[in-house]
Amino acid sequence: MEKIKTFTLPKLPYDYNALAPYISEEQLKLHHDKHHQAYVNGANAIFEKIDKAHQENAALDIKAVAKELSFHIGGHLLHTTFWENMAPAGKSGGGQPGGAVADMINMGFGSFEQFKKQFTLAATSTEGSGWAALAAHTCIGRPLIMQIEKHNVNVFPNFQILMALDVWEHAYYLDYKNDRAKFVEAFWNLVNWDKVNKNLSLVK
Repeated sequence: MEKIKTFTLPKLPYDYNALAPYISEEQLKLHHDKHHQAYVNGANAIFEKIDKAHQENAALDIKAVAKELSFHIGGHLLHTTFWENMAPAGKSGGGQPGGAVADMINMGFGSFEQFKKQFTLAATSTEGSGWAALAAHTCIGRPLIMQIEKHNVNVFPNFQILMALDVWEHAYYLDYKNDRAKFVEAFWNLVNWDKVNKNLSLVK
């Protein structure tokens, strides 16, 4: 039988200083190495608790465990998508999309500018901590914007997340203090549209 796997913190697809000046090296290190690692650790700790309960045939508060696991897994997977859908500005990051993503955005939102405006509003108006995400599914012939609270509330089940933006304060407070809107504006200089196109190709 294959050994049961646990989560590991993925390496960034670029250097810690590669997203400057929009995201500083200090901010990126703290966000990736501390905050993302905490969700990986949190999920793995719950796996250990589940395995121990199974081995000892002990009672498990499955309602509490499932809720906590949803939070940590959501945090891990959304952060992984977030790192991958960014790239250094002027290289692979920024500009306007091309290919299938551009066609999808124009079909679903009328224009890139309209999409950018709606996505920005979803990000800046998220209550408390959360995410804005672009998602798609074959069940409906249009892209949708998700405004995710925490890591796991208001997620559309089985939709492929094409692009995610973290608007928890830990994503930007070293660089932008409490100015979330300025951070969201900066994000558009870093979007890796090639990766977003690859994510769209997974929607079958």
